[in-house]
Amino acid sequence: MSAEQAVLGAVLLDPEQLTHLQWLAAGHFYRPVHQALFDALRKLRDDGHPALSADGPLPLSWVTDAVGEAGQHVRGLTAAYAHTLIQACPRTEHAPVYGRMVLEGAIHRTVAQHAIRLHQAARADAVQGEVEGALRTADALAGVLTDLARRWGTDPRPVPPTAGPSAATDTLPPARSGQVAEDERFLLAVLAEQPGAMGEVVAWLRPGDFADPTHGQLYRCLGALHHRGEPIDRITLLWEAQRRGLLADGTVSSEQLTAVCEGMVPGSADWFGQRVMRSSVTRTAAASARGIRTLAQDEVLGPGRLINHALHELGPLDEVRARWATANSSPAPKTTASAPSAAEPPPDRVKAARARSTPRPGASPPAPASRLPTLSAARPPSRGHP
Repeated sequence: MSAEQAVLGAVLLDPEQLTHLQWLAAGHFYRPVHQALFDALRKLRDDGHPALSADGPLPLSWVTDAVGEAGQHVRGLTAAYAHTLIQACPRTEHAPVYGRMVLEGAIHRTVAQHAIRLHQAARADAVQGEVEGALRTADALAGVLTDLARRWGTDPRPVPPTAGPSAATDTLPPARSGQVAEDERFLLAVLAEQPGAMGEVVAWLRPGDFADPTHGQLYRCLGALHHRGEPIDRITLLWEAQRRGLLADGTVSSEQLTAVCEGMVPGSADWFGQRVMRSSVTRTAAASARGIRTLAQDEVLGPGRLINHALHELGPLDEVRARWATANSSPAPKTTASAPSAAEPPPDRVKAARARSTPRPGASPPAPASRLPTLSAARPPSRGHP
């Protein structure tokens, strides 16, 4: 909030600062009144306000006209608040740095907002037994992260956080937890009692796709028997569970295993497997969203690190999604980010860095934007460099 007030105060005091803030948009401001005022200041500049060509002190009309223009789009803005903004600016020449602070805050908010949308879509799909809404929202989030990386001037690539949230698990909505557990039990019963049923799901279903860890361990036992070419039935399943120590450590009892196998109903392993897989997709999407939202709330993370850590949090969802596409015999979409073309404008961070860099006498002009090699090579110059 202080940075938003300072950058607006700088422009109210010195309209020329707008030339150094071309990369900053009104949508980057948090408060609607600040958005309206920044838009109004730009409109007055573009319309050739007389204050821009006036000699001597800046006319008061620059402030009053800006307040009047912004007041047409938002309520509550007064001339008194405009003077509060002026007092909040320590140095007008620092406006590009204040603007960069505003941009950083906007990136954190944008990532958090899209993570919340992904979590809501995943929970809604979990209740409805669908996955399409969560996957579409995940695509939108990945696109936003790639666009933010391009604007900030960093290479979008998944980077694991040194210590941070993990998108491993997420709780099921109460309305669906019972149905999911029942689907998992039915699937295990079919796999244990129907010869060749494991061959229908082993290529794309994993133990981690089961919401109940005990069910996941039993599926792991079935997978081991299938991999070794052993016969599969309730006795061999009990034998494999015993060999893996699941009976000794209390993970499962022989009574529980017998109850699972005796609960078999006529059905297809592929059909039950897809229901389990569908639940895994929505759980993973919700867990990824929670992890990204936690990252976005960490003020210590810079925008570049936040974007790359968020892309890493989407990794488990990409893996589960690819297996879901295999189960449905549909190709998984490509999630790799395309490199920006050379014709695109340089990132906002580079523009901000150029704006706050004061050329020394005799220094050569900076290279045009079209000659910048790549975004990853474009770094803001150090303070005081030409």
